Parts: sequence; structure tokens; C-alpha cells
Amino acid sequence: MDPRQRSEHARSFGKVADAYAASRPDYPVEAVRWLVPVPGSRVLELGAGTGKLTEALIAEQHRVTATDPAHAMLKRLRKRFRTTRAIQSAAEHIPVHAGAMDVVVAAQAFHWFDHDRTLAEVARVLRPGGTLSLVWNYRDESVPWVRRLSRIIGAESMQVDPVEMLEESELFDGIETTTFRHWQQVDRESLIGLVESRSSIATMGDRDRSAVLEQVGALYDDYGRGHDGMLLPYVTHCFRAHVVNARNGAPEPVDGLDDGLLIDFS
Repeated sequence: MDPRQRSEHARSFGKVADAYAASRPDYPVEAVRWLVPVPGSRVLELGAGTGKLTEALIAEQHRVTATDPAHAMLKRLRKRFRTTRAIQSAAEHIPVHAGAMDVVVAAQAFHWFDHDRTLAEVARVLRPGGTLSLVWNYRDESVPWVRRLSRIIGAESMQVDPVEMLEESELFDGIETTTFRHWQQVDRESLIGLVESRSSIATMGDRDRSAVLEQVGALYDDYGRGHDGMLLPYVTHCFRAHVVNARNGAPEPVDGLDDGLLIDFS
């Protein structure tokens, strides 16, 4: 995907924010604890969207600052988590003081960013030895009905190699990876909503999008269990690494952010 297409697809999430909030899968608790292992960490979330990972981070008692370029997505996040700091900003320009964060995390989002610019910004805002954590949920296509779904909407694939990207940046070391398995309960409506929330579907014309969603509904009717629904299996891929550029002096506190950067979601 070229930069123009990537930008178009990334911007598409605002218009499907409701479907995204209602239908996207959560992240397993074990994965969240691996991504941010120290209780009470100062966590900056890039591309937080409607707050799928944010909710789990808050539940683990972390101090979260959520960012996303799409106002429509952040508005839904802020309605759910009214005390969470939310900033409308791009990952390539993070309005946070240098050294203010223990962990920067991105869930299902890092492939949308300009990697060189974002990694430099992440290195700037992390405290010495701070952690960058990345996570993606991928459907488990070893399951027959999931393979059939992928033939309709496109196969899952890792669009970036995080390990290679982090190594090439020379800003991070101690790279670690792991995976976790989990399942999402879906019914006909939520499966269609899940597909509708994908950027590749959101950027289609109305006729093509309707045709795809009709096929997804027919797939559910073939395999579904009525009101009991069915389980959609995922493999959660996790990555973390430590910033290597130590900074002189004490980090500036995140509470020193300009309140003008905060979004009024009332």
C-alpha cells in the first residue's frame, strides 16, 4: 500500500467508529500484562481509537494518555472513560514532554504510521530505559470457517515486520516477542459490524461494500448458531523493546501538558 492509500485507509476509521467500538475484539489480559508489566505505569497510547486497549490498561491501574488523529474515535473513547486524558494528535508528532512516559503502546495501529518519524518521537517521549510495546490481533485462519471469511474480506497478514523495523531504527534494543490466543463471541450483527469496521471495506463504494457484507451474512447463516453465536479465534502478536538513548536531567511530568491540547468531548 502506497503512502496515499495508507493515509486514505487510516482516515476511514472515523466514519465507522460506531461499528469499530461495538464489534472489534478486545485483548487478552495476559497480553496486556506482558505489554505493560509494571503496575501504575505512565502509558501513552498511540492510535487509541475507541479505547479497546485503553479499557484494559485502565483496569490494570495504569495512568493512560490516549491519542488518536480521528476526533470521532476519541469522542467515543472519552465518553467511556471520562477521567482519561485524551489528545487528538498524530503519532508522528506527539505533544508530550521528553522523557515523560514509561511505556508507549500501539494496538492494531502501528502499520498506519510513518515508522521513522514515529519511532523518533517515541524515543523522545520515553524515559531512559522506557518501553515501546506493539500488539495486533490476527484471526486464526487455521479454522475452516475463518478461512472462508478471509476469502471474502481478505486474508490476515502482518503489514510490517516490527522486529526488523525496530532493529533498523537503532533506537531500541532488547526486542522481545510472544503470542497469546483468545476468542471473540460473535453473532450475525457483530460479525457484519466487525467486517464493516475494516478500512479495506470502509473505503469501498456503497455497492461493493453491500455485496461483501451480504456475503458475510450468508457465511454466518451457514455456520452460525442463531442467538448462541459462534467463537471467532484470534492469535494476539505482541512485541516490546527498550529505548536506548538515555537523556540528561529529570524527565518533565506528563501533567505539564498544555491543557489546550485536550479535546472537549462534552
